[in-house]
Amino acid sequence: MDVVLQKEVKGARRRANAFASLRRRAYIVLWGTAHRMGLLKKVLVYSMLITLAAAFALPLYWMISTALKPLDQVYSIPPQWFPNPIMWSNFPNALKVRGAPVLLCAWNTIQYTASGVLGTTLSSALVAYAFARLDFPGKNALFMLILSTLMIPFAVVMVPQFIIWYRLGWLDTLKPLMIPPWFGGAFNIFLLRQFFLTLPKDYDEAALIDGASRWGIFWRIIVPLSKPALATVAVFAFVYYWNDFLAPLIIISSEENFVLTLYLANFKLPFIGQIGWNLYMAAATMFLVPCLLVFFFAQKLFVRGIVITGLKR
Repeated sequence: MDVVLQKEVKGARRRANAFASLRRRAYIVLWGTAHRMGLLKKVLVYSMLITLAAAFALPLYWMISTALKPLDQVYSIPPQWFPNPIMWSNFPNALKVRGAPVLLCAWNTIQYTASGVLGTTLSSALVAYAFARLDFPGKNALFMLILSTLMIPFAVVMVPQFIIWYRLGWLDTLKPLMIPPWFGGAFNIFLLRQFFLTLPKDYDEAALIDGASRWGIFWRIIVPLSKPALATVAVFAFVYYWNDFLAPLIIISSEENFVLTLYLANFKLPFIGQIGWNLYMAAATMFLVPCLLVFFFAQKLFVRGIVITGLKR
């Protein structure tokens, strides 16, 4: 009798262990482990990411969709999600709304953005190199002082800067927009300094022994090794200067000196009555294309630069 009872207890234990093992396997398949996501967890995470991506992409899609619609479909209720017919002619027509200044505005924007990207990247890299690789009295205090300027909003320095440009006679020119970027930026200096600190100082010492100058070390060793960080700063600068609206609005008053952001802000002026939002969105879409191209072409270096500068030191 005891033997039969013991066999039944052992059998019950084996079935309980098998059920527990099966339940654990099912849990791992559905929810995964600390190092691997399970099936159900993947579905939830990817569903959330797709929903967020769709929410962020919806305004971009609506802008492009509106740019391709006839005007009567822009105001249709319920909203028409897909343009029918597709009006590719909206793009060349958008360039004719305000006449020839659009080409001049595009050229002014290219000058402003190119100067901003080159000036910001080069000057910030030089300052960051000094803070990361050289030793001089008051280096840390000066670096903290530069970082503290990040806390000052543009609205605080807007009026003093306007008075300076007025005294210099630079108002209504591109000089106040193109020259300040050549004096660096606190955030970019911080970003590049963090990256330069990750490079071994043995390179500098070996180059100094071989007779290289500090400029030679910066240009021939530091810059080639810092392409991801420099690309990150360049992309940030391109997006900022290409889309800058407030500074040109304060400084520029003549239409021949307008940049594209001011051109878009005044795009609706020629319309009497109903605004041609399809043409407006076509112009905004063309304005957005350079930023998208720069990001897609520099995406690998940009992401790598963000990861490296964010993880080390």
